[in-house]
Amino acid sequence: MEALRESVLHLAFQMSTYKRATLDEEELVDSMEGEAYPNGIQVNFRGSGSRKNCWAERTPFERGLLVLTAVLAVGLLACASVLLFQWRSRPCLTEACISVTSSILSSLDRAVDPCEDFFSYACGGWIKANPIPDGHSRWGTFNKLWEHNQAILKHLLENATAASSSEAERKVQRYYQACMNESRIEELKATPLVDRIQKLGGWNITGPWDEDSFNQTLLALATHHHIAPFFSIYVSADSKNSSSNIIQVDQSGLGLPSRDYYLNKTQNEKVLTGYLDFMVQLGLLLGGRDEASVRQQMQQVLDFETALANITAPQEKRRDEELIYHKMTVGDLQGLAPAVDWLPLISAVFSPVEITEREPVVVYAKEYLEQVSSLILHTDKCLLHTYMVMNLVRKTSSFLDQRFQDAEEKFMEVMYGSKKSCVPRWKYCISDTDINLGFALGALFVKATFAEESKAIAEEMIAEIKTAFEESLEGLQWMDEETRRSARAKADAIYNMIGYPKFIMDPKELDKVFSDYDAAPDRYYENVMQFFNFSARVTADQLRKPPNRDQWSMTPPTVNAYYSPTKNEIVFPAGILQTPFYTRSAPKALNFGGLGVVVGHELTHAFDDQGREYDKDGNLRPWWKNASVEAFKQQTGCMVEQYGNYTVNGEAVNGKHTLGENIADNGGLKAAYRAYQNWVQKNGGEETLPALGLTNPQLFFVGFAQVWCSVRTPESSHEGLVTDPHSPSRFRVIGTVSNSKEFSEHFQCRPGAPMNPLRKCEVW
Repeated sequence: MEALRESVLHLAFQMSTYKRATLDEEELVDSMEGEAYPNGIQVNFRGSGSRKNCWAERTPFERGLLVLTAVLAVGLLACASVLLFQWRSRPCLTEACISVTSSILSSLDRAVDPCEDFFSYACGGWIKANPIPDGHSRWGTFNKLWEHNQAILKHLLENATAASSSEAERKVQRYYQACMNESRIEELKATPLVDRIQKLGGWNITGPWDEDSFNQTLLALATHHHIAPFFSIYVSADSKNSSSNIIQVDQSGLGLPSRDYYLNKTQNEKVLTGYLDFMVQLGLLLGGRDEASVRQQMQQVLDFETALANITAPQEKRRDEELIYHKMTVGDLQGLAPAVDWLPLISAVFSPVEITEREPVVVYAKEYLEQVSSLILHTDKCLLHTYMVMNLVRKTSSFLDQRFQDAEEKFMEVMYGSKKSCVPRWKYCISDTDINLGFALGALFVKATFAEESKAIAEEMIAEIKTAFEESLEGLQWMDEETRRSARAKADAIYNMIGYPKFIMDPKELDKVFSDYDAAPDRYYENVMQFFNFSARVTADQLRKPPNRDQWSMTPPTVNAYYSPTKNEIVFPAGILQTPFYTRSAPKALNFGGLGVVVGHELTHAFDDQGREYDKDGNLRPWWKNASVEAFKQQTGCMVEQYGNYTVNGEAVNGKHTLGENIADNGGLKAAYRAYQNWVQKNGGEETLPALGLTNPQLFFVGFAQVWCSVRTPESSHEGLVTDPHSPSRFRVIGTVSNSKEFSEHFQCRPGAPMNPLRKCEVW
């Protein structure tokens, strides 16, 4: 009997070994019938149709033997199923698995039903253990990882030798040293900014004002300080001709992050009062002697900004880029907004490039520019000057002594609800250095931390996510075949940028990029202003040229990723290619739930409500059939309604403003899950993590959710709702999983449960 048992187990093991290489657990049950094995034998327990009457022709002995054979065969298969399940469910007991298990367990709240509230289930433990640190208004996975990167950068900047491989790296060290030279900054006090204000003809807030014309002040701000109040002027790829950079003009000019703060006065009274107090304090620190007079004039500035807010278009009405794109010449722009002398202004911004009235410009805020021109013409010149100088003050006062830092911190407490704390100076200086000289700083970071094999790993995952996305594309019922073919071609053409731009690893190339900039170790304010000049020259040099693919919009240490529609590329800086998004020793389920979803998110942006308007070459043009456009709008309408029904502290999420990110969240999760399933099909199942009681598909969803574990102050939550195109973290989780049939299947959620609504929204 024991020998028979060993034989059965041996055969069962052989069968399970074959099965686990080709099937996952769910498919195993459904495919036992008629399965072909490697020796070519076809196992079929029902028998062929032509032999269905043979059973009655057997002798009693034969029938008994057949019954015994059948029983043994069923037993063999049962044993095979049990052994396969045990093999596939066996726990991973390596140190890495135990460590990641501990992290996941500490973040979970098992008292919550995952089908009722998956965010609280996945993140409840993390939230309890992570109160918002002093000095912060929000805290989450991204913040923790950025602080980790900051600590690395601090060590690199403070311990690098004079023998750095490039002069650019030594420049970034001097910039950081100047920022950290607090004694010199305190010694200078407000002098650097006061001197610049005097060169603008003074400021009636602090003393006499030489009544220069409006356009003279505007020109001086653009030429020497690279500030354009009222609107933004920049260079970027022409959306309808992505092979060339062009001048672009858009709405701008508000001191607060959103027009909503000005227009919804009742809800934002505390912020408006705090903002006014902040402006008054800045005026007093810069030499204003009569607080009542300063307050009166700053109230006029606030009223003027409110008038700007009234003519500023809300972001949700600017999502259709075909509608807001207007190409014209500088001469046409003069006719559109005659209050501004556009030719000398644009010539100053892009000096030394020669600009004429025939220079093409893309305007993204045509109605705004018409109205702001009228507003300028009907506003007192003294108020216009006060407002314009205030733009310089707001942009540069944080580079002065501690009094200005304290004033801004006090306003941030009101604005974001952060608790006052003594944030170390080095953290501020690391962030500022990264913002301005991040690619030279990134060279240090990459050399110290980035394993080149990470590129290959990321490339492989991107390829798997692309394949999965294209497989989903094939199954879409609402898209016509011609549009589907074009969409597939666009997905195939997406270019990957991983880790860092290549030029930063070549000392000669890096030095060449920063050859026109230098920093002194004892002149922080001037270093910043010199960087603004340097940046303006670099921008001017790009005009009319093809966009450079090696020019990134994020620095290597950044914990983020992005999609560029005009380049049709996805970019993943080195800063995000680490735990918790990707850990080499972690189960694939977690890596697909982390980095895989990030990749899927960015890829799906190529097909969100804005990205879909650009073709595979990055050109804004109609390339969809009308029927598919209408069907797409119906599919996305479901998401607008779904997310618009979510609220935070009684305030609704803006389903229209967040639509693009919600499409990307949902498409990213779906593509990453499908890619993980494809990986399992190809490679077989993984070991499970011990003690969790989670299958690996469940682990995938938990890993995805725990990336978004975070907490925010009520003030910060409000700010996010009125400014951020992303939904709050909680709804990025529950909104996405509630649209996932696979989630509900793996967690066995009853139909109609909060995480398994009967109506699900799906675009991609």
